[in-house]
Amino acid sequence: MDVMPKPEILDPQGQAVAGALARLGVAGVGDVRQGKHFVLEVDDSVDDETLDRVAATLLANPVIEDWVVTRA
Repeated sequence: MDVMPKPEILDPQGQAVAGALARLGVAGVGDVRQGKHFVLEVDDSVDDETLDRVAATLLANPVIEDWVVTRA
């Protein structure tokens, strides 16, 4: 599960990384957004709706963050 700041939300951590890349001489990076990555090991009885509820109530702040649930 990936949790990222919504596009309209400022991302000071991403801006700090972008600034550091420029100071290191790394060119070609237009923007950096920093988020959170969660790995949950669940059995087949846990459906996507439940995982979405977990993200919305525990792992993300739905006011300022979006999330994507993917199964591997």
